Amino acid sequence: MVTSDQRRRQLAREKYERQQKRRAEARRRARKRAAVIGAAAAVVVAALVGLVVGGVFDKDKKDRAAEPNANPSASASPKSSPAPAMAIDQKAKYTFDLKTSAGEIKVEMDAAKTPETVNSFKALADKGFFDNTKCHRLTTSGIYVLQCGDPEGTGMGGPGYTIADENLDALGKPNEQGQVVYPAGTVAMANTGRPHTGGSQFFLVYKDSPLAPSYTPFGKIDAAGLKALEEVAKAGTADGGQDGAPKTPVTVQKAAVTQN
Repeated sequence: MVTSDQRRRQLAREKYERQQKRRAEARRRARKRAAVIGAAAAVVVAALVGLVVGGVFDKDKKDRAAEPNANPSASASPKSSPAPAMAIDQKAKYTFDLKTSAGEIKVEMDAAKTPETVNSFKALADKGFFDNTKCHRLTTSGIYVLQCGDPEGTGMGGPGYTIADENLDALGKPNEQGQVVYPAGTVAMANTGRPHTGGSQFFLVYKDSPLAPSYTPFGKIDAAGLKALEEVAKAGTADGGQDGAPKTPVTVQKAAVTQN
């Protein structure tokens, strides 16, 4: 026969076991909720990264000319390289000569205004860095640019180093929107959206374009080159959108920088 004391102990034990079971179930549900929340958060983070990289959250979509695929690797390839030592005449003028599949484009550069940029481009051109590279991006609305200089042709490549911004006040005082006009014929450095992150990518402006004064303007395109650009732009993008690979493929077959 079970005594009252034994019965109390049995009831207490059963109560304890029920409590333990409820606690274990609560922990299991909590872990499940945490897993679901974590997975959802991961999806959101991945989506946000994709949007930022794709330029969806640019404060002004017009700024995307120099921020294509903007992230820390956009101007520097995974293998790091030292920036070239200064080896140009900083008082001289130079010509950046691009022989492309769309025609020859000559860019006049003033080393006195952008010595770091000119020096870097000469060093890269001297070793054939730009040869046989694609101009990967054409923008036909808001801003009007063809972007080149990526050895990978994706908007993610670069020389493995970055150079300082220069000459940013050359285009005048920004308007109320914080923009200046990059005139047709301007050549400027692309970057990751942060200061001093230029590498090898640059954009060629074929029609006046309002942009934040964040992109080093370092050259002026000759008349024949500008006409060739306008023809490329006239054909639009490969997918018919306002921003993408040009329908008329443009390959830099040979690039050279020479002192005038």
